[in-house]
Amino acid sequence: MKLLLDTHILIWALNDDSRLSKKARNLILNPRNVVYYSSVSVWEVSIKHALHPENVSFGAKELTTYCKDAGFSPLELREEHVFALETLARPDDAPKHNDPFDRALVAQAKTENMTFLTHDLLIPLYQEDCVVWV
Repeated sequence: MKLLLDTHILIWALNDDSRLSKKARNLILNPRNVVYYSSVSVWEVSIKHALHPENVSFGAKELTTYCKDAGFSPLELREEHVFALETLARPDDAPKHNDPFDRALVAQAKTENMTFLTHDLLIPLYQEDCVVWV
């Protein structure tokens, strides 16, 4: 299975954070699965580090190094991922979700037939088959 990690899941996995669920940990550590990190997450971390280095202690280059050291594979943002953003829909009564990084990650996972692991309660409201809440 190809797994794409939401940015917070990626950080939790790299830090062996206790917030990473057992289900997520098992999926990530399963040798039959290929774990991907997105350039979208690298971009998100870069922005958050620049704005709040006290909360995000590492930048984009460090994140990329940590991902490569962990054996994770990179996934670049491509045009077809951007086009897939237009196919994402949420029910009219769903709470607003204004995070463009999350939308891009879901679109990437959908386009690439990946399983997208997240702990964000708003993302499953996209009702995309690729989204798995962990």
